[in-house]
Amino acid sequence: MNEYLIEGGKALAGEVTIGGAKNAALGILAAAIMTDEEVTIENLPNVSDINVLLEAIAGIGATVKRLDEHTVRMSGRTITSETVDSEYIQKIRASYYLLGALLGKRGKATVAMPGGCNIGARPMDQHLKGLRALGAEVVTENGFIKAKAEEMRGTHIFLDVVSVGATINIMLAAVMTQGMTIIENVAKEPHIVDVANFLNSMGANIKGAGTDVIRIRGVSQLHASTYSIIPDQIEAGTFMCLAVATKGDILLKNVIPKHLEAITAKLVEIGAEVRENDDSIRVVATRRLRATQVKTRVYPGFPTDMQPQMATVLTLSRGISTVTESIFENRFLYVAELLKMGAKVSVEGNVAVIEGVEELAGAALDAPDLRAGAALTIAALAAKGKSTIRQIEYIERGYENFEGKLRELGASITKQPVKGRGKASGIA
Repeated sequence: MNEYLIEGGKALAGEVTIGGAKNAALGILAAAIMTDEEVTIENLPNVSDINVLLEAIAGIGATVKRLDEHTVRMSGRTITSETVDSEYIQKIRASYYLLGALLGKRGKATVAMPGGCNIGARPMDQHLKGLRALGAEVVTENGFIKAKAEEMRGTHIFLDVVSVGATINIMLAAVMTQGMTIIENVAKEPHIVDVANFLNSMGANIKGAGTDVIRIRGVSQLHASTYSIIPDQIEAGTFMCLAVATKGDILLKNVIPKHLEAITAKLVEIGAEVRENDDSIRVVATRRLRATQVKTRVYPGFPTDMQPQMATVLTLSRGISTVTESIFENRFLYVAELLKMGAKVSVEGNVAVIEGVEELAGAALDAPDLRAGAALTIAALAAKGKSTIRQIEYIERGYENFEGKLRELGASITKQPVKGRGKASGIA
């Protein structure tokens, strides 16, 4: 087990290149097994969630070849099993995408109930509703979801709540289902569009991704494709918040500014300078910024995956801010760690009230989940003194070479084996 050792208090500056979108890649990897021909996926992030899913896909017999760190070639022709090994798959939430992919390709699938970060309930009811509407028989038993169908047919599905996972899973199951499938009240996140574009590159017929209604006309088979994944919206947003929290100047390369509009708007609102180009964004903050109110919403609203990072920025802003979490109920677990650093935050229900302080102090911290871990790293880099962050395996689920990219911006951060903890640090 490793931890970060961080010496904070430096204004970070320079350039950082944003990698491929993890959340898009997870859906695309599942979709790739649906053709018997070879698929090449480029700009793949080299993070633990991706590597676990690739192991699970290889475990069912699919051919998986790493061409380089960010490129993989795959084929579903050699699949020998429709049962996904829980040893791998319970580690990550994206296990459920193999449910729709295998059901659509082979007519049956058995997948372990998904795992991942403990940020609150993420029920599967909308996934199962959609698969059943398509004609599948679905049961849950002994920690597994089992689905099978003699024949599936296109239908009209209205999601009761907007769900990214259910939207992708139903898309996967429907692309080779006979007839027209119409899915309403769908998620519109950039990675939904990316998965749909990838499926279309393999011969699927999907229209409307990125809007409220997706229409899918089933095709008999999918074919080979070479596809490059979009840049990661959340990694980009994390570095944007890092620039603001450390009063730095960071140029983010390989981004799609349109995907970052909700984050950009909030940072500009509190006084940061954000300059957009075609595929880059520069974020500058030279002074203490203002308080604001943030409420997480489905895309194009402020993303829940950016809530901890933005809240960390607001702990250092002038005035009283509120952050309302409307997606997951356990997304404030990081607050206890920020309090160790001298932050003034109180949580009542799904609302955090933040009274900005002049500075944070280094401390011994534990990352409770992926995005919280990134937020605590931002806090430690902005703080005065030394901090340690344990449980960084959460961070490595979604950020590739995080400490390396931070060092290139001037951060004092090292990854080292976990040592015994004594008194919390906070040394000037």
